[in-house]
Amino acid sequence: MPRHDPTIALRQMWSHAREAIAMAAGKSRGDLDSERMLALALTHLVEIIGEAANRVSPEVQAQYPQIPWQQLIGMRNRLIHGYDQVDLDILWQVVASDLPALLGELETILPPE
Repeated sequence: MPRHDPTIALRQMWSHAREAIAMAAGKSRGDLDSERMLALALTHLVEIIGEAANRVSPEVQAQYPQIPWQQLIGMRNRLIHGYDQVDLDILWQVVASDLPALLGELETILPPE
């Protein structure tokens, strides 16, 4: 199996986290209840972040222990397989609190474009 450039997956994580944060800007947790498209979009962006994290090899993951790899991948799995039981409180927590921290960590490890 060919090795993939981990920078691609890391940039995808960064890009989708940034997009989710921007999409949630000016919104509140209650907006997830009243704006289905917002909830679906944020869910999908978090899924993609987890999928990209899963594409980073264990060796590269070990180089960056400050990234919560298993939590990102686990969240993706829960959202994909438990699509009918998404806890919007948890989704909001991830987008509002966890993704900004992730974004900051990714910015410290990604090479400049």
